[in-house]
Amino acid sequence: MLQEPRPRRPLKVLLATPRGFCAGVDRAIQIVERAIEKYGAPVYVRHEIVHNRHVVDRLTALGAVFVEELSECPTDRPVVFSAHGVPKSVPAEAKGRQMLYLDATCPLVSKVHVEAQRHYDSGREIVLIGHAGHPEVVGTMGQLPEGAVALIETVEDARAFTPKNAANVAFATQTTLSVDDTAEIVAALKERFPEISAPHKEDICYATTNRQDAVKAVAALADVLLVLGSANSSNSVRLVEVARRSGAQTAHLIDDASGLDLAWLDDASTVGITAGASAPEDLVQGLIDRLAEAFDVTVETVDTVRETVSFKLPRALAS
Repeated sequence: MLQEPRPRRPLKVLLATPRGFCAGVDRAIQIVERAIEKYGAPVYVRHEIVHNRHVVDRLTALGAVFVEELSECPTDRPVVFSAHGVPKSVPAEAKGRQMLYLDATCPLVSKVHVEAQRHYDSGREIVLIGHAGHPEVVGTMGQLPEGAVALIETVEDARAFTPKNAANVAFATQTTLSVDDTAEIVAALKERFPEISAPHKEDICYATTNRQDAVKAVAALADVLLVLGSANSSNSVRLVEVARRSGAQTAHLIDDASGLDLAWLDDASTVGITAGASAPEDLVQGLIDRLAEAFDVTVETVDTVRETVSFKLPRALAS
């Protein structure tokens, strides 16, 4: 006699909202797609357009060629600069080689570049809060002469920083940092340099802040929190850190559903899901489908804020 299949254990899925693509990422991807449509393949892209393996693989299939340096690009094909921004030397080199280039730098990163230049022109010493080696940090520091910007990664760095003139210091930040960690570093700087010049509007971008707030709302309700995003995505890594600090018993960063280890959920009744700002929404649905194969899944959305930001494409690609 055939036995009836055992009922699957129930699992509640809490979807953090907002999640996934931000306006800057969406714009950068569109720039590559439209460049391929307009100029044909191949279109070269200096550095990953955004830090997500699935996005890079899809654009590669369309005809994008990803390189790390401009010297790898021929002069007769278009080149796109990534959303993270580039040092001033890169467009200068492209102009010198008479290359057609398209700048996909996120406008909110460009804002940081403008602020850094303004502080430098005003004679201030500049502190950049960020992660060494991240392309956004390299791009921002590369807006100014070497040595003009001091990189601060930790509270300890902030306490050790020694300016030439403590009354004439300014700070800027990478746009994808942990809001809470950055606040601690800023507090340490302000304690030491009460007159330090701050950004007119916070440099950490709206999308980073919103996604971290959404994770905080879900983490307090979830046993396990899963973040979809690539390991080299700063904003995705920060979401895992925020989740662990905000009540989730465990949090994991995975590229897609194939990275899920069901053993993580052995003692879980509620799992939270979010996606970094460079992760496509279809990865979220793929993860839910994978969970539904193993559990009796119910899905609830946890809304925190509605995003309405959009950025225009470069004039050369605008339809």
